[in-house]
Amino acid sequence: MRRLINQVRPYQWGSSTAIPRLLGTPPDGRPQAELWLGAHPGAPSALLTEDGERSFDSVITADPKEVLGERTVTTFGERLPFLLKVLAADAPLSLQVHPDADRAHAGFALEEAKGIAADAPERNYRDPNHKPELVLALEPFEALCGFRSPRDACVELAGFTSPLARALHEDLARPDERTALRSAMTRLLTLPRDDRAELVDTMVAELALRPRCGPHAATVAELAHRYPGDPGAVAALLLNRITLQPGEALFLPAGNVHAYLRGVAVEVMASSDNVLRAGLTGKHVDPVELLDVVDFAVLPIPYASPAREANRLDYRPAVPDFALSVLEPGSGPTVLDGGAPSIVLVLEGAARMRAQCGSELVLVRGESAFVAASDGAIAVDGGAHAVVATTGALD
Repeated sequence: MRRLINQVRPYQWGSSTAIPRLLGTPPDGRPQAELWLGAHPGAPSALLTEDGERSFDSVITADPKEVLGERTVTTFGERLPFLLKVLAADAPLSLQVHPDADRAHAGFALEEAKGIAADAPERNYRDPNHKPELVLALEPFEALCGFRSPRDACVELAGFTSPLARALHEDLARPDERTALRSAMTRLLTLPRDDRAELVDTMVAELALRPRCGPHAATVAELAHRYPGDPGAVAALLLNRITLQPGEALFLPAGNVHAYLRGVAVEVMASSDNVLRAGLTGKHVDPVELLDVVDFAVLPIPYASPAREANRLDYRPAVPDFALSVLEPGSGPTVLDGGAPSIVLVLEGAARMRAQCGSELVLVRGESAFVAASDGAIAVDGGAHAVVATTGALD
């Protein structure tokens, strides 16, 4: 078991207070959007050892099977397959989707063959990995997530006279749901550049005068205020608008269009940086690639339900890359299985961790540790609110 030193990403949409409050550090007035815990090269953690700080990658490279476990290495190679984050949003993130494993592998290989630099702004695929993710709310957490019924959006647009609203109404009235949603989303993301801002702004202004779309109208207005002329604001009409309460979670598979709007959450994902953006951002947008990746099915909101196991809640979505356990304060001691890599983050209180070999570590609010596969089972007392990220079920 080794303590972690983690990096904070200062994206503009981030809260200036939530992550400092967790870490017990004074806010400096700048946005602190994401705390990254893991070995992702974008912001790798360091491990505290007897010899001082060591990069996560160097620890893995020195003895991958001891650190990650033989099954993890066999499945994923010599890399940590998951990334744990604390996400603190004061403003909306980009409207985005993630590719599946096949698409990521093919897209990465194609861009490598074209010689596009890994850090080039126009790069879509920065690694060959998929990026499913699970988000667990720590506070009320607002999001757009997946497509709602196109008929509902169609009804709400009935009688609108602005050109874009009338065209979208026609798209959404098509009898096949997938066809209707693909048509509407394609229209929004391929609006003529010269006319885009006027078409969007005119529709948003009409929507404000005829607020019949409930929370969707308010969301469109908010997004359009932050991103004038951006079709991604209007796309909010097509998506489910939800608020997660503390302790509720979503699992977002490949192809699910989503945007986090505001709130604080823990997020665990496959260790990838592959994001295809549809709007609400100044970053690269590739409509053609994105429209090929999006799943246009109308599905239930993908709430993730945990199973209770040995005084903890386990979220185990159907991916091998990650799982998440929640240790609730006062729930009693629990044992973390050995043989796989894990990251422990304490959200409240203090957690005393004891390894089979006899080593012991105490973590308090905001502190974290890496548990190597070779550390074996770890006994954790029941005095803390903590989360544990590890691998999912491996064949």
